[in-house]
Amino acid sequence: MRPAQLWFKRIAIALAVLVALAAAAIFAGDQMAKRKMQRRVDVQVQPVAYGEDAAAVERGRYLYTSRGCVECHGAQGNGRMFLDDGKGMRVAGPNISPGPGSVVKGYTPVDWVRTIRHGVDPQGRPLMIMPSEDYNRLTDEDFAALVAYIRQLAPASGSGPVLDLPLPVRAMYGFGLIQDAAGRIDHALAPEKPVPAGVSVQHGAYVANMCLGCHGDKLAGGKIAGGPPDWPAAANLTPGQGTAMTRYPDADAFAKMFKSGKRPDGQAIQVMPFGSLSEMNDTDVRALYLYLKSLAPLPQG
Repeated sequence: MRPAQLWFKRIAIALAVLVALAAAAIFAGDQMAKRKMQRRVDVQVQPVAYGEDAAAVERGRYLYTSRGCVECHGAQGNGRMFLDDGKGMRVAGPNISPGPGSVVKGYTPVDWVRTIRHGVDPQGRPLMIMPSEDYNRLTDEDFAALVAYIRQLAPASGSGPVLDLPLPVRAMYGFGLIQDAAGRIDHALAPEKPVPAGVSVQHGAYVANMCLGCHGDKLAGGKIAGGPPDWPAAANLTPGQGTAMTRYPDADAFAKMFKSGKRPDGQAIQVMPFGSLSEMNDTDVRALYLYLKSLAPLPQG
């Protein structure tokens, strides 16, 4: 056998071995993912009493429309397909209205806490997509208000969640490269204590909890945990040189971005849930801006 032929044969063998190893790894990752999805997550939770009065329902309506619930569950609460990349990845939020196909029918106060704050369903299984890290820090008052609003939604027909993940994504989840909702939370954290609503750093810090899921617990941005591979990295929200915050010299410019979904140069911002963010009131937006400007500068990610 000539040297060149021997060289090509060795390359072909090496490639075949690599392909076989990759296939075995993906298969193993998929099997681990199936087991991981069925694991039990034991969290000790305290029930939060239902809110029933009109003020609580109105506060809950504001939280539902401005904190991202609409993006996944729709304005009627009967579910919404919010991700379909045309390549096999499809994700839809379930029906949480009282109508046919509701997944919250029969929920007790403890079930609401497990689901919203901890990313765990009533049977103790982890939820894959629920952004509980954003809601984990809600005060008990706001939590009760949000649940009060959901419970009084008009009945609407819907179904359970849709979670179609391509095989490579399932393998990444199996190997721990992607975390489910329950895996991203410090379940031992106590709820936030109430702070007066106002344009203050303290209130802004509370509002900023809604940003943690995409921008990270330090708000320094980076790859969005659990997001599709083609999603852009989340922006660095700390005020250092070269970060996203340098585009907004004052709260007016920041507030305009929340309403328009565009940067000051007119470029549309990708991925951000502006359907909800545009509903945030002026106090929350300006408090958030004040808080972000108070942070210590950090490098991206």
